[in-house]
Amino acid sequence: MRFPCQKKKEFFTAEEQQQLVAAIQKAEQRTSGEVRLFIESRCRFVNAVDRAAEIFASLQMDKTELRNATLVYLATDDKQAAVFGDAGIHQKVGGDYWKDVVEKMLFQFRQEKLIDGICTAITQLGEALAEHFPYDKDTDKNELPDEIVFGS
Repeated sequence: MRFPCQKKKEFFTAEEQQQLVAAIQKAEQRTSGEVRLFIESRCRFVNAVDRAAEIFASLQMDKTELRNATLVYLATDDKQAAVFGDAGIHQKVGGDYWKDVVEKMLFQFRQEKLIDGICTAITQLGEALAEHFPYDKDTDKNELPDEIVFGS
């Protein structure tokens, strides 16, 4: 599995960053749910899900009204990935769903398709969120920023 070696925003080209943000925005078009992407070089925990949960809380993603935010987490140097969802969406999809999203993402990573893998995960999250938390033009608002968050 290949991960870029550069630091911070240099993980991706400007065009790749735009592609990822566009995937987030598209995923959120049909749902009141939220999708965020967090990239860092090293995972401070043995388990990437634990690190994703810590980041989820630090980004205050648990503050959405319907508790339907999701996070795609990557630690590039450590070659770890996780997907984390808040209580509202987790109750709807269950634990195996998150594992499935990560497995499909890692499958594409092994084929040297990093951006495609992330976009596939984001799309999957958007589909589940749209099914369980459909967009309502009268009440929906973008509760969390769409840009990529880069750690160290």
